Amino acid sequence: MAKIHELATVLADQIAAGEVIERPASVVKELVENAIDANSTQIDIYVKEAGIKEVTVIDNGEGIAAEDVPLAFFRHATSKIKDRQDLFQVNTLGFRGEALPSIASVADVCLETALQTETQGTFYHVRGGEVTAHKPAAMRQGTKITVTDLFYNTPARLKYLSSLQTELAAISDIVNRLALSHGEIAFALYNNGKRILQTAGNGKLIQTVSAIYGIQNARQMVAFSGEDLDFKVQGYVSLPKLTRASRNYISLLINGRYIKNKQLLKAVLQGYGSKLMVGRYPIGVIDIHLDPLLVDVNVHPTKQEVRISKEEQLANLIEQTIYARLAKENLIPSALENLGSKPKTKREPKAEQLDFTLAETSDSYEVKPKRSTAEITQVLMGSSLAQTQETTPKPAKAQDVALTKPVIIEDKRQLDSDELKAWDEKYRAKVQAKPINTAELEVEHADDQSSQTPVKEKFPGLTYIGQLHGTYLLAQAADGLYLVDQHAAQERCKYEYYREAIGEVSKAQQELLVPIILSYPTTDTLKISENRAKLAELGIELEEFGQNTFIVRRHPTWFIKGQEEDTIREMIEWFLEDHKLTVAKFREKTAIMMSCKRSIKANHHLDDFQAKALLEQLAKCNNPFNCPHGRPTLVHFRNLELERMFKRIQDPHQGKQTEL
Repeated sequence: MAKIHELATVLADQIAAGEVIERPASVVKELVENAIDANSTQIDIYVKEAGIKEVTVIDNGEGIAAEDVPLAFFRHATSKIKDRQDLFQVNTLGFRGEALPSIASVADVCLETALQTETQGTFYHVRGGEVTAHKPAAMRQGTKITVTDLFYNTPARLKYLSSLQTELAAISDIVNRLALSHGEIAFALYNNGKRILQTAGNGKLIQTVSAIYGIQNARQMVAFSGEDLDFKVQGYVSLPKLTRASRNYISLLINGRYIKNKQLLKAVLQGYGSKLMVGRYPIGVIDIHLDPLLVDVNVHPTKQEVRISKEEQLANLIEQTIYARLAKENLIPSALENLGSKPKTKREPKAEQLDFTLAETSDSYEVKPKRSTAEITQVLMGSSLAQTQETTPKPAKAQDVALTKPVIIEDKRQLDSDELKAWDEKYRAKVQAKPINTAELEVEHADDQSSQTPVKEKFPGLTYIGQLHGTYLLAQAADGLYLVDQHAAQERCKYEYYREAIGEVSKAQQELLVPIILSYPTTDTLKISENRAKLAELGIELEEFGQNTFIVRRHPTWFIKGQEEDTIREMIEWFLEDHKLTVAKFREKTAIMMSCKRSIKANHHLDDFQAKALLEQLAKCNNPFNCPHGRPTLVHFRNLELERMFKRIQDPHQGKQTEL
């Protein structure tokens, strides 16, 4: 075994930087959190080339004393906690003392800071963990930290960074979460001199939401609040009509800290009940306040994963609060919830407790007094005896036994016996009387092969009967009753049509008389800008039209009139969710989206001609059994099931079916 030795301080800091500093966004997060802990009211973030070249954070906080500046770059040096008791009731964002030494070990860091009580500030320069300058400087109250040449001495980490747009989007996302967590602070984010985000810092959360997600989206969000003995939750959630394809638009905040927690996120979605479409997620800011003793933030160096005491209680509070708030907007009950849970009704008395029994007759039911236990036992015993007598096989006649008596050969000499000759004569006579039909043998062989391989299920020939509640079509076939979901059925028909049509479209474009204007949050804008070329290959040509805004002047000719903007927005959202989306998947998703939006909805009454035409189209589909989302297009009630429903067929104890 090699000799054990202590790692150098710089090397230890570089190892720690692998956990704390993963990308430029990590640098921004750590520096801004320090600025927030310094009681700043204004924080400006300047980045160049998405932070890879330079990151500068300027705040007007308390600053750092001149004698404490060198200590700030030592590992595990912090002003946030002093003893073990402070560790379990952390009220600040940072407390581990790892940020500055980790950043300084893999980058070039210049710090300028000053206190209000000092006559001059301090300039401190560290590169790769080595101090190169420490001198007085002219500086107003607050701190300015500039980080350049990130990962210059660890090229292995530098090569794993994504594109500039992706890294800038990650920085924007971090700043957005911090701005939502601290509405009392004015944040400003600039990239290459261009402003990306500006918040007012007046403490009004809805204005911060508006600055990040846009005014139109903020208008479709509602405030909520609720509390119990341990927790207080408040914030904003979007109405069910405003959704996104990703969960990333839900921000969970605990005591001003953005966290990630699956159970709390699930509680937010459950608060919507069945009001959300499958695969769609709302926009939400859930601000949670609790005693610091109930949360352990010392779980991961990034401090985004925390442990919460009474987590289930908190999840229930979030779910109930959001559900109660949204119930005021929409009072229609959820059918899926009613189906999934049995309603609590008054229990009916059991049949044994009644003083009468129902005796079935040919035309009606006759009420008879309840029999005694002895009578019931006698009836049951008599019925069992009668069934036993009916089912007991009768002895076979002697003649039948003789005819079926087998011929047993125990010796070779028995082959010439009279019994065997009689058997041969009988078999030969039957063969001569009925000649072999080769066609039947071929059919029989084909049937044997088909029984070994699965047979393709055929769509039944449906005869239209009527419509139920403007939603379901009733049809019959030889094997029973069919209930067809008209929306799912037409969705399947249109999907197969659009899937083929979109695959054959040309690159022809339709010019718009009135261009379409699209606005997105900064994070989405950066991602869209990165994928503009790929979108253009598929016919979605976007031009920049001001800050966080795009203009569309033309669209593919296969777009349906009146649905152009919805179609474009849906396509762009798919790219935001999955950057590896291929052209084939893109067209498949487009066909699903178009078929869903253009299919008839519930409570839409069809005439007989339209209903019959829909059933005919469904029968011609390659897969008429499911809609593109996987829901069944029709359900089947077999004749046997219908007869059992109406007690036309009963199942006695012996399994023998008796038709009434």
